[in-house]
Amino acid sequence: MNAPVRFAILGFGNHAVRRLLPAFARTSRVQLTGMWRRDQSTAQKNCAEYNIPHCFSTPEELCSSPEVDVVFITSPDAMHHPDTLLAIRNGKAVLCEKPVSMSAAEAREMADAAKGAGVLYGVAQNFRYNRSLDWMREQIHAGKIGKPQLAQSEFCYPADRAPRKWIMDPTLAAGGPIADVGVHCIDALRYVLGEDPLSVSTLAVKGHSQDNVEAIASLQMEMTGEVLANVTVDARAPYRTSISITGSNGVLVAENGFTVDRPVEVILRRAGEVVEAVTLDNSDGYTRMLESFADALRTGSAFAATGEDAVRNMAALDAAFRSWRTGARERVA
Repeated sequence: MNAPVRFAILGFGNHAVRRLLPAFARTSRVQLTGMWRRDQSTAQKNCAEYNIPHCFSTPEELCSSPEVDVVFITSPDAMHHPDTLLAIRNGKAVLCEKPVSMSAAEAREMADAAKGAGVLYGVAQNFRYNRSLDWMREQIHAGKIGKPQLAQSEFCYPADRAPRKWIMDPTLAAGGPIADVGVHCIDALRYVLGEDPLSVSTLAVKGHSQDNVEAIASLQMEMTGEVLANVTVDARAPYRTSISITGSNGVLVAENGFTVDRPVEVILRRAGEVVEAVTLDNSDGYTRMLESFADALRTGSAFAATGEDAVRNMAALDAAFRSWRTGARERVA
């Protein structure tokens, strides 16, 4: 049996504790072998508490370590670009959290650097490993709802009560909920439909006049395949996610379609009648993502969220923010 693929987390924080540590614990195919976080005192405590073998003192030490196969970057958004380039320069495979950068230009540089160095590079769009989205994608591709015409994705969460305080700082965060969770909504629609955004029109408001990022937003998107899509995000509301696709011969609806915390019911309707309803468990989505990346590194198999996907997602975010500023519909570069 092959030894487990060894990951180290660069930018260890609440997300690592809440989501990633349980995902690593569910499989023997990958191993969390090290970490770095800016607060070294807290890092030492984390490594002792969670039995992480290597507590690196600098990002450079982590990225150059022979004990690391994959650098998993979970630092604030503004650090993704330099952290990814550092890991690539050290010949490491890179799995980077979303949004992958502060702009599509940075995302393109990251993807090109990985390609030039011949290293594996992917994005932690973990919802591509959710069974609820997989099932919706299969029904759409099998023609169960006819030709997709309308798409909707919503993500609400109380960011003002979240431990990631940097998410409100535009020097560290790519944006408010448009970048933080809107990128998940856009990527999910791209994944299930197999289509890409062409243009975006954005309405957004701030929570308070002194805020530097948006709090609530609605994005109207024109997509390839003549699909019209709506993405709505709210960082001042109780947690809720949903996704629905309306086709020429049916509709797919998943309330709480992105959640990994409880089973998700996905319903296929035609003419208002339920044709099929399935309940699916996404709780292993993060583990499936880690294992898939390890397989891609070991065998060259496909990873579902590539660096090129990141460029396309960031191009859509760039257009969304331009539209908010200009008040006009903006083309996706």
